[in-house]
Amino acid sequence: MNNRRNFLKTAAMASAAVALSSFTGKPEEDESHDNLSDGKIRKPIVLSTWNFGLKANEAAWEVLKKGGRALDAVEAGVKIPEGDPTERSVGYGGRPDRDGRVTLDACIMDEMSNIGSVGCLEFIKHPISVARAVMEKTPHVMLVGDGALQFALAQGFPKENLLVPDSEKEWKEWLKTSEYKPIANIENHDTIGMIALDADGNLSGACTTSGMAFKMHGRLGDSPIIGAGLYVDNEIGAATATGHGEEVIRISGSHLVVELMRQGKSPQKACEEAVLRVVKLMKNRNKDLKDIQVGFIALNKKGDYGSYCVQSGFNYAVYDETGNKLINPEFYIK
Repeated sequence: MNNRRNFLKTAAMASAAVALSSFTGKPEEDESHDNLSDGKIRKPIVLSTWNFGLKANEAAWEVLKKGGRALDAVEAGVKIPEGDPTERSVGYGGRPDRDGRVTLDACIMDEMSNIGSVGCLEFIKHPISVARAVMEKTPHVMLVGDGALQFALAQGFPKENLLVPDSEKEWKEWLKTSEYKPIANIENHDTIGMIALDADGNLSGACTTSGMAFKMHGRLGDSPIIGAGLYVDNEIGAATATGHGEEVIRISGSHLVVELMRQGKSPQKACEEAVLRVVKLMKNRNKDLKDIQVGFIALNKKGDYGSYCVQSGFNYAVYDETGNKLINPEFYIK
């Protein structure tokens, strides 16, 4: 009889423990692991989207290898493509909207959840630095349009013509038909997103873009929106997105990736699930997946990282103690 009583008592305690664990929301560990997950903490490390991320990573690494903040690293990194007149998808040299105006968007987020953002900003080569100034010098999160420009000029940023000859030529050619059909992986990514983990174990991220080529004037994609184009949670990890911004906004993509990591998923699995959300909503609306690209990169507090995208063509760059490399992630459409 005593054995039976002890058994029932033990079973009841076990059931209570399970119920308490469920109540407190403690996540179950994801049994699937990235090929990096071996218990080792990899820091510093920086990830960025697309092949221009290689040069961007080099600038970020210069900050990180000296023990600098991830925040300073990501700003320095994305400024490289922003300032490159031959780079047609970010900053100076970016393709204009349908009115021939180059409008830029950017956001930045640090380890303490400080955030800053600018949208539809004209005439300023480095919107990421304006976004950081919004974060550090105003009580606001986002400034847009003329207000963002006024603020930038007041902060001493020089006013410049961002429409380079090659972009102007493309725009005038486009005006002959004015047909808006962005090409996946070319005209509808227009973004560099960068996330970094510094030697102190702190995360930050930055995202900057000239937006879709020949977009309607005033259009904003996901890049300047915290939670869509970029999200950082210093307890969990960071994520950034690239591709068709409207689809990323629809699922609050980068925030979703970080929350999936909070639930115990690896960076890779979190990116995969976020892309599957995009796919599901596209199919529900009878949209052709081949017309878009969406990709995510993610990094957790251990320095494990992952990526996934809708279709082939996307790549991302990683710089850690082993060097700087370009990676082609897995994708949904085979």
